[in-house]
Parts: sequence; structure tokens; C-alpha cells
Amino acid sequence: MSSFVQSALHVAHNVATSWLAHEEIKPNGTVPSVEVKEDQADKSAPLKLVGKNILVGVPGAFTTPCNSHIPPYIENYQEFKAKGVKHIYVIAVNDAFVMKAWKQHLAPEGTPIQFISDDKAALVSALGLVFDATDLLGGPRAKRFAIVTDDDRVVSVAVEQEPPKVTVTSAKSVLASL
Repeated sequence: MSSFVQSALHVAHNVATSWLAHEEIKPNGTVPSVEVKEDQADKSAPLKLVGKNILVGVPGAFTTPCNSHIPPYIENYQEFKAKGVKHIYVIAVNDAFVMKAWKQHLAPEGTPIQFISDDKAALVSALGLVFDATDLLGGPRAKRFAIVTDDDRVVSVAVEQEPPKVTVTSAKSVLASL
């Protein structure tokens, strides 16, 4: 039994270390091609970053700060399009079912904004934008971030220093930076 527990602890440590091992993405970096999900839990593919894109990372679907963070992106979608943005992706370490339900909750009339499930924290980990939220949210989660890309090349990165706050990653701040 003791060796089983030691083995399990070793595996848990290695997984946790791999989440936190990547350096935070910087401007001129490249968004890695990592499998994520949208709408269907059994189908994954890398994001297709063509033209100008915005990747908005949130710690958790349906959480109070995230429920107020994303609606201004939905409401100002046409302003983003007018500034040349092709796609806006909302990314969270939640399963595809939760992300689909959250999108329906926030935009019952629909929205072209894509809600992406990074259910294994693979993308946010590769971006160096994962943090341990075990005590509050049960496991690793995305930091609150906004990344502007030109294709897969990073143009700018904004990361909230305190995940519950929405300042530099707000729709207003990102629109002003474009």
C-alpha cells in the first residue's frame, strides 16, 4: 500500500510540475498548436488562428468574476470586428459541456464568439498561463488573460495579477489597445 501511495504522489507531482513548467508567453511568441474542444467532448483540434484573434482566458465558467468579464466582449463584438479582429476565443479549463452551457447562458440569442474547452489545461499550460486553483476551483485553471495574435504570432499579452479582478483583460482595455 505504501508503494502505491508513493507512486500516486510521484505521478501527481509530475503532472502538477508539467502544468507550471512553461514560461509565460510573450509578444512575438507563437501560440502552440495544442488540441482543445468546442461544443463536443469527443472531438478536439488545435485553434485555427487566422488573421487577428483575441484569446481570453478565464479561471472558471459560471464563476461570478467570469460571468461579468465575458459579456462586454459579446456586446462589443462588432467593435472588435471593425478593428480587424477575425475571431474571439474564450478559453477555460472546463469541459466542453460546461463551456457550451456557459455560452448559452451568456448569449441565449447566440454569439460568434467561440467558447473553448481546454479540459486538460494543455493550452494554458503551454502558454505558461496556468495556476493552481485547487483550494477554490478543484484543480489547475487558466490565469485571467487576453492575448492578441496575428495568425499564431502573439502581438500582446495582458495578464491579471489577481485572478478575480478584470482590468487589463477587460473588453474595454483590449479594444483600446487595438
